Amino acid sequence: MSSLSAKIQDVFNEPACETNRGKDAKARTKGCSKPLTPGAAAGGCAFDGAKIVLQPITDVAHLVHAPLACEGNSWDNRGAASSGPTLWRTSFTTDLTELDVVMGQGERKLFKAIREIKEAYGPPAIFVYPTCVTALIGDDIEAVCKRAAEKFGLPVVPVNAPGFFGSKNLGNKLAGEALLDHVIGTVEPDDAGPYDINILGEFNLSGEFWLVKPLLDRLGIRVRACIPGDARYFDIACAHRARAAIMVCSTALINLARKMEQRWDIPFFEGSFYGITDTSEALRQISQLLVNKGADPEILGRTEALIAEEEAIAWKKLAAYRPRLEGKRVLLNTGGVKSWSVVHALMEIGIEIVGTSVKKSTVEDKERIKQILKDDNHMFEQMAARELYAMLSERKADIMLSGGRTQFIALKAKTPWLDINQERQHPYAGYDGMVELVRQIDLAIHNPIWCQVLEPAPWDCQPAVREDLPSTKSEIATVQAFKKFAGTTAGDFGEC
Repeated sequence: MSSLSAKIQDVFNEPACETNRGKDAKARTKGCSKPLTPGAAAGGCAFDGAKIVLQPITDVAHLVHAPLACEGNSWDNRGAASSGPTLWRTSFTTDLTELDVVMGQGERKLFKAIREIKEAYGPPAIFVYPTCVTALIGDDIEAVCKRAAEKFGLPVVPVNAPGFFGSKNLGNKLAGEALLDHVIGTVEPDDAGPYDINILGEFNLSGEFWLVKPLLDRLGIRVRACIPGDARYFDIACAHRARAAIMVCSTALINLARKMEQRWDIPFFEGSFYGITDTSEALRQISQLLVNKGADPEILGRTEALIAEEEAIAWKKLAAYRPRLEGKRVLLNTGGVKSWSVVHALMEIGIEIVGTSVKKSTVEDKERIKQILKDDNHMFEQMAARELYAMLSERKADIMLSGGRTQFIALKAKTPWLDINQERQHPYAGYDGMVELVRQIDLAIHNPIWCQVLEPAPWDCQPAVREDLPSTKSEIATVQAFKKFAGTTAGDFGEC
């Protein structure tokens, strides 16, 4: 446990994180967790964060060593997609009971579960996740995994991130540490080339990675490993032979990117595939890093040609939406890389940003927002539900883009809403993804339902009564009932 404590402290002292470097030594040991606000949800735990990062590895069996509820609460917690294996969609848990805990049967039951998975599914690897219960009772996960790997002849990876360790973000980083310690660098590929890259922090939500990969394929750039979106165990094990890397979500895997650069000299940069300009810039930087590592400089010319072609197509498609969306006001209640990349993408077609959340955003993210918006008056760290509702009900925004947890605030305020977080149903990355994002915003804003829900309810309206027609409520009701019976309408009596 002492080595594990040292690893956690190492994660807390991440030198590549600008926010962390700005803290004093005492504050740095507390990590990135914030005190809970009374009445607010605590958010995910470290176990949840580790599962988010590793579960999209599609051909691996993910075994949760815990009572049943831990697996039930964390299964399928993101809308990642797979182009092949479906084993990751199968839930595996040791399902510890009170009797197992009292009788000390946890380790024995874990070993048996690993053997059953090996015999029934034959996966290339098994990832084992301890949780609060099994960590507190002292089950030696690493010893069991080591013995099982020797016995069954396949990698059994311990992912030491019990929930009580800390926040979801800490769990993200501990998952990266597990990959560094047990997976990356364990297999030597026989086809390494000068155009191999890694993509870190891309989860392939709704298949977004599949909108980006064809662009790289056309440039002759091979994605050695996308971690974790639509990943395979063998690809991640060979990831140390990539020549460059792009980090899409720095708050999750900054430690993984930095240590891969230190150990295997893989330079990285933080980029985004949201929006036309940012997608183009990401492609340019990838090509430049590869050239710096020895690739043929002619790839730079091919990259510019591809960018020019794809931008022309995208802008032509977006031209149809500009008259309908120009000047529309958008409120973004998201965070991380989307806090600036989506802002930039929407402003490119004339949409006004009335506010954007910088929750989970790094210092670099906030600086980018300031450069894009020219000031920081539209940035907010956190906005209470009451404040969001007040802003929307006063019609200060035409639509809110956020995650599912705040959708009902927008619906209560009778304001259009679009999901851009992990539960979204449409991919928004790359050039085609930007067109799809704008199309979904257009559909949401111009949905005729909003005109109807903003009108007074029929029971709040008084009918306009003509002088030559019955005027008392009883007379009107009698005539309306008669006309309904006769198959006609009562439209002659006025409307709201």
